[in-house]
Amino acid sequence: MRFETAPLKIGDWIILRLPKSASAKLPSRGMAVVEGTINGFRSKIVLEPDGKGSHWFRVDSGLRKAAGIHAGGTVTMVVEPSKEWSEPEVPADLNKALASDPQANALWVKITPMARWDWLRWIRATNNQETRSRRIEVALSKLKAGERRPCCFNRNLCTEPEVSKNGVLIEPTQITK
Repeated sequence: MRFETAPLKIGDWIILRLPKSASAKLPSRGMAVVEGTINGFRSKIVLEPDGKGSHWFRVDSGLRKAAGIHAGGTVTMVVEPSKEWSEPEVPADLNKALASDPQANALWVKITPMARWDWLRWIRATNNQETRSRRIEVALSKLKAGERRPCCFNRNLCTEPEVSKNGVLIEPTQITK
């Protein structure tokens, strides 16, 4: 898939959103992983669903610099779906909880990276710290019971509370400066 897109902004986040035509070629309306190039810079990216049938991802400062992503410009992406999921970065609170529970941690290290991404999406899909702590407790309990994935959440919705509302990506603005 080859396409152009523009950097967008939601709050303090810079994102790139795939055109719906590109997202339609992905194997899932939910989270997906692609690899290829962004302005010629080789990368593997985990895409989040936007809750509207397309996908997006956050552009951190390292990627902005490496791929030459500039405000007001366009970005050329050449990507293809990948079956190889990268390891997610485990937040400190979950890492601490897993370290304190060897039985839950034993299954955590056995499940696939994609399953770990699902757990993290479910845990982080709240701005409320109390809810997040409770989800970590539930995750440990379910892992100890042998459950490899969280249940009962729609994988096609956006789970980043800072950039979404009711599972749908907030409408971003074009970056002009």
